[in-house]
Amino acid sequence: MKLTQFNFVTVALVFSLISSAFAQEDPTLFLNRANARIAKAMAFKTSWDGPTSGPRIAAQKKSIVLIASNLKNNSVLRVTNGVKEAAAVAGWDVFVIDCWGVNSKHAEAFSRALALKPNGIVLAGIDANEQPKEMNAANTQGVPVVGWHASTRIGPSDGLFTNVTADPKEEATIATLLGVVNSNGKAGVVVFTDPNSLYAQSKSNEVAAVVKQCRSCTLLSVEALPATTTADKMPALLTALAQRFGKKWTHIIGVNDNYLDLLATPAAAAIIASNKIEALSAGEGSESAYQRIRSKTVQLSTVPEPFSLQGWQIVDELNRSFSGEKASSYATPAYLVTEQNIAFHGGQQNTFEPNNGYRNEYKKIWGK
Repeated sequence: MKLTQFNFVTVALVFSLISSAFAQEDPTLFLNRANARIAKAMAFKTSWDGPTSGPRIAAQKKSIVLIASNLKNNSVLRVTNGVKEAAAVAGWDVFVIDCWGVNSKHAEAFSRALALKPNGIVLAGIDANEQPKEMNAANTQGVPVVGWHASTRIGPSDGLFTNVTADPKEEATIATLLGVVNSNGKAGVVVFTDPNSLYAQSKSNEVAAVVKQCRSCTLLSVEALPATTTADKMPALLTALAQRFGKKWTHIIGVNDNYLDLLATPAAAAIIASNKIEALSAGEGSESAYQRIRSKTVQLSTVPEPFSLQGWQIVDELNRSFSGEKASSYATPAYLVTEQNIAFHGGQQNTFEPNNGYRNEYKKIWGK
């Protein structure tokens, strides 16, 4: 027994020393690793790395209901359009319910969707674990639910047949590492996140963790700003933050581009410019974000998601469910967009459109 206890303590001590050594990594080594990760994220592959086999499209026509958190949100709208495009190829019907950005409408919309007796349901930008009653009803009725940003995890989770998303932690890591490199390892970071979204919080938690790994960087504040925050509130907040942190404040990292939209007004942009603050986004890839990066205004980078591809994947995942097969659980690797590579992979159209032939690849699988 004593030997067992000794071994347990010894192993715990070893792990503790390893963790301590990692946390105290030499700043130069940290920057070297960060640069390597950034370079990899900026060089998106042109070859298809998703599924290459799966069931053919079901012979019987299917009916799908897509519940959108808010179609005024660029990412939700583009994913929805991707689903419609792919469903048209499959010969399916798609009915869309828009919740207009009002969280209290989610349960009602879910109930309406079930009442339509669809073959499948898509949750776009709505947390599945916040709808336990409706998710249970769908599972009881044998209606598969595929999520997009409906969980913090990729693949089957929270009652979903699968959740289609990029890795939120990887997106946050890449954005933060660019901030560290951009500051030469001396970043003073303020994070903007949505307190009402578990997906957003998983990103902001990762941003905080990466900043803390940089010995010469400082996590100044994590600002909880609901998605409904309006641009007119930003000048006062930015002024207060500038007064509080002074020259220590070098970077803003938003969990998505929507927060950087709020910084683009003349009043907010003037405060950002006068305090020499760089702004980065840990996700989305909106048209406005591309325009800001190209014009070198406010925003340094974004980590976009391939919305149209994800729409096609959602249809493919539903088809796998209908055929009794497992989800592919595919996720595109994180792709970092800066001024240097903005011309590639759809950048000319202000969106992330991977040049990897995903449409033809899915058509091959479906027999279309």
